[in-house]
Amino acid sequence: MLLTRRAVLAGAASAWVGPAAQAGPVIDAHAHLYHRSRSTWREDDGKLIDAADKLGIEQLCCSILPPSRPATPEAFRECNAWVADAMARFPGRILGYCHVNPGYTRESLEEIRRTVEDRGFIGIKIYNEYFANEPVLFPLVELAIQLRVPILHHAGHVSWLPGPQPRISDGGHLADLARRYPEALLICAHICGGGDWEWTLKALRPAKTVFLDTSGSVTDDGVIEAAVAHLGADRLLFACDSSLTASVGRLRGAQISGTDRAKILGGNMSRILARRGAR
Repeated sequence: MLLTRRAVLAGAASAWVGPAAQAGPVIDAHAHLYHRSRSTWREDDGKLIDAADKLGIEQLCCSILPPSRPATPEAFRECNAWVADAMARFPGRILGYCHVNPGYTRESLEEIRRTVEDRGFIGIKIYNEYFANEPVLFPLVELAIQLRVPILHHAGHVSWLPGPQPRISDGGHLADLARRYPEALLICAHICGGGDWEWTLKALRPAKTVFLDTSGSVTDDGVIEAAVAHLGADRLLFACDSSLTASVGRLRGAQISGTDRAKILGGNMSRILARRGAR
């Protein structure tokens, strides 16, 4: 029997993934590639893929954000072109999110159509230029519904750091948007990105159509168990948002069933991708 590097790494990864997840791929639902203003971007992208190999993460849903924000159309088009290039360099491993600034409505709608329909991107990435329930987002949400792709929205219930991100959305904003568009596929980003994650769980509990990703650098105990209890495993998506150690560790240490672990690690994201036939 030929023993490949991928087979060896997959065996090592099964120690934390567990046998119940082996029926489907492990998918990082929130990842980032590096902006090319960074001189080591190519090497760093390769390191991300190598780390994913070692951890048994088969696919990474990636965007690139411009370092200067709010993003201009020129900046987000450039970033999306680089994501498309990465999808070609790492076929089947990188799945692209289209990053746009909703304030540029026409340019954003054109870019979403181009990247999803022509380049095979799997979703839309929104940062913090506007709250998630502001009317400026409605045309983008309506197009996402039409294209059957998710919107991953940067979020966090932060009361102690208002200055740098004065328009950061939280679970309440996403829940309000979901009430207006119950057919939309919405993902609330990084439960452990800072702030009051327990508040986020309570805000999202009645919003049955909003998914929550498990990424973030905060290492509080019991986050996954509480999220399963409040929202159910069907609404949770494994993600790292570049914090691989913390994000993998909280799933590895979570006291949940193998069935729930498999849903979180890839089963739920696979269902989202299947809506458009992206897998």
